[in-house]
Amino acid sequence: MNKMSFLCNRAVHLLLGVLFLSVFGQACQDAASTATSSKDWWETAQFYQIYPRSFMDSDGDGIGDLNGITSKLEYLKELGVTAAWLSPIFKSPMVDFGYDISDFFDIQPEYGTLEDFRNLIKKANELELKIILDFVPNHSSDENEWFKKSVKREKGYQDYYVWHDGKVNASTGVREPPTNWLQYFRGSAWEWNEERQQYYLHQFAVQQPDLNYRNPDVVAQMKRVLRYWLNEGVSGFRCDALPPLFEVLPDAEGQYPDEVVSGATDDSEDRDYFTTTYIENQPETVDMVYQWRTVLDDHKRIYGGNSSVLLIETYSPAWFTMQFYGNRSVNGAHLPFNFNLITVMEKSGLSASNVQEAIDLWLQNMPAGRTANWVLGNHDKRRAASRYGAEFIDAMNMLVMILPGASVTYQGEELGMTDGWISWEDTVDPWGCNSNADIYEQYTRDPERTPFQWTNGTNAGFSTGPSTWLPLAADYETINVATESAADHSHLTIYKSLIALRRSSKTLQNGSTKYAVLSDDVFVIKRSLPGANSIFYVCNFGSASITVDLTEFDKTLPSDLVLLIRSMDSSKSEGVGYTSKELELAVGEALVLSSE
Repeated sequence: MNKMSFLCNRAVHLLLGVLFLSVFGQACQDAASTATSSKDWWETAQFYQIYPRSFMDSDGDGIGDLNGITSKLEYLKELGVTAAWLSPIFKSPMVDFGYDISDFFDIQPEYGTLEDFRNLIKKANELELKIILDFVPNHSSDENEWFKKSVKREKGYQDYYVWHDGKVNASTGVREPPTNWLQYFRGSAWEWNEERQQYYLHQFAVQQPDLNYRNPDVVAQMKRVLRYWLNEGVSGFRCDALPPLFEVLPDAEGQYPDEVVSGATDDSEDRDYFTTTYIENQPETVDMVYQWRTVLDDHKRIYGGNSSVLLIETYSPAWFTMQFYGNRSVNGAHLPFNFNLITVMEKSGLSASNVQEAIDLWLQNMPAGRTANWVLGNHDKRRAASRYGAEFIDAMNMLVMILPGASVTYQGEELGMTDGWISWEDTVDPWGCNSNADIYEQYTRDPERTPFQWTNGTNAGFSTGPSTWLPLAADYETINVATESAADHSHLTIYKSLIALRRSSKTLQNGSTKYAVLSDDVFVIKRSLPGANSIFYVCNFGSASITVDLTEFDKTLPSDLVLLIRSMDSSKSEGVGYTSKELELAVGEALVLSSE
């Protein structure tokens, strides 16, 4: 198959994606279902991401662990969250801090033991909290026994990974990588293995070889991983890094196509230097997600109990992402993660119009009958309060709680935690370490991974040890659980109030959704349900105070709306009615109001 054939295939693939959206997409802002039928637990869930290494250290080694998480499950219960998603806890050399897995069936020793994990599940069950695990399907560690056997070409493992002879440069006679493909962490995505005398593909670090999903044995093995942890009592999985799961098939001569220069950057080591047409978003990836959903559904059918949820990480375009939900004949992921509130703002900044764009991109493309979700941050993106500005953290937490569907909180967002500053000397993230002292801050993910801030005491209450695996963020003395819990009005108390409202309000669980931008800078949402109070969200995302007439948004509004929840710097009072026609809003002020 020549390059023109590859491009034709890609064009067909793009066309199918566009047709998918036109057939199954919803094209109205009034997007949430008004059906009041009983919903499954995950459809209105508040997921809380825990980065185990940074959450709570129980043994004083400066590294968070499972027993530390177990000791703080009561905190999650007090928050009111539905489920905790744990970033990888499996056995790993920790090159990429758990995303390089050497044993998918065991626990990383510095995090604890399998018995510790079972105790965590037991405690979570007692508190009626669900535990979600990270599933890392794209690659393993190069210290995994599967890779070692593949290097030796042992029977059954010869093609467990993506191997290639490479090609010989006609001019120099030197063997070179098969293609110009680049890894996420900078540099070639191919690495020569001296023992096997072939290159292997690694779309992440050199120590993270890509598994070969065109090998049925690999597919079966990874399904065994899912079943194993389901049997240990987890309530589902967040699937990491789905876009690169498959790459295109080689041509008749066994050669892969090169990517073309994208024009996005002049840095030839950066993955964005080339397009990713052949190494991301292949149609086979969607089918694999459908197969994993079947594993989860089969487990429930056989063993009973609650549904297990499948969450998908993908920063892919809408035409591809929406296919993960499934179609008329098959179910896919329950929730493909919606990163629009991150990506749109990264591109264009925070504004009312950009908030609307981010919401439109999801609700107008989401297949009918599926559930939306909203994400502000994670362990790979700078903290929400640092990206949006600390004055807008309450507004953004309110936004994801008032919109329809599920929402995801990264640990610390409920406090307004900000990025820590990490020097080049203290940098440990491979993405940063693979660059240099001049540019590492463009790539490192360490700042958003600093230890969780429990108190204003030693090591922010995270560890009793002499040091922590990453330095603390500078603001831990004022931004921490103890200080904010003691305050009458704080980011934390606001967050708790939002979850309590969401759990008690049938309007937020089942109501329809209408939203708009008013006076350029004000974003408004109305959630309504027949026979119940309507709930309103209003925020001034502009740079100056403003007075707005909410009846321009909804002519049926009562003359006064009752304030339920206000952002931290708001001078208004809960329980008081405020006029709909002349609502004054300070910069960054966000309000949740009710029609009664």
